Amino acid sequence: MLQNKNGIIFGVANKRSIAWATAQALHEAGARLAFTYQGDRLKDNVEGLTKAAMPDSPLFSCDVTKQEEIDETFKRLASEFGRLEFLIHSIAFAPREALEGEYLKTDREAFLTALEISAYSLTQLARAAAPLMTAGGSIVTMSFHGAEKVYQGYNVMGVAKAALESSVRYLAADLGPRNIRVNAISAGPIQTLSARGVSGLSTMLKHHAERAPLHRNVEPREVGNTALFLCSALSSGITGETIYVDCGYNIMGL
Repeated sequence: MLQNKNGIIFGVANKRSIAWATAQALHEAGARLAFTYQGDRLKDNVEGLTKAAMPDSPLFSCDVTKQEEIDETFKRLASEFGRLEFLIHSIAFAPREALEGEYLKTDREAFLTALEISAYSLTQLARAAAPLMTAGGSIVTMSFHGAEKVYQGYNVMGVAKAALESSVRYLAADLGPRNIRVNAISAGPIQTLSARGVSGLSTMLKHHAERAPLHRNVEPREVGNTALFLCSALSSGITGETIYVDCGYNIMGL
């Protein structure tokens, strides 16, 4: 499905991350992948995963809060791959104290940090990737239902995800003439490293499993398979959308 296609994945933290499940799905479909990591703390994790499963994958250090690192990453990516067919954006962060208590108490620094890393980074990466997508391409980001509904404890991250989903629509409009599609996947709650920073995660997981039409929580690989679809020609007419992969939870009222 993706033979001879090149892609880069931002956001792999460990083997339980959505980004890694996505990487596995893309790799099995024949894609050649590059990966990034943020800081030496995560380098060993990402390198350990890629060396064992995808040893030919380039690995770049990239802190999205530093434009020079983004520029260097895409310069090296152009040298390694020449062209790019897809990009996976699975990056989100907010200070832990901003994911507790009331959203009302979010301070300026926490707000700006969450919006910069979780939302603006998509725009930065799309701008850097577009010149390499010479024959069109696909950009996929990861969101959550907290972008449109209130989840206690999700707080500023919900606001950041709302900005992310809006960015998807504006980027889709800007990049559509170049045949570059931009979409978001709104996944149900999953026990990832970043999700553990959200207070009440276990309660959220239990509630989702009880209320979702499929009566279970979504698996990371199900999100990865949807990303594979969005990166393939099978989704060639889809752009600017937020696709829910949450076992149907989002359709439910009372």
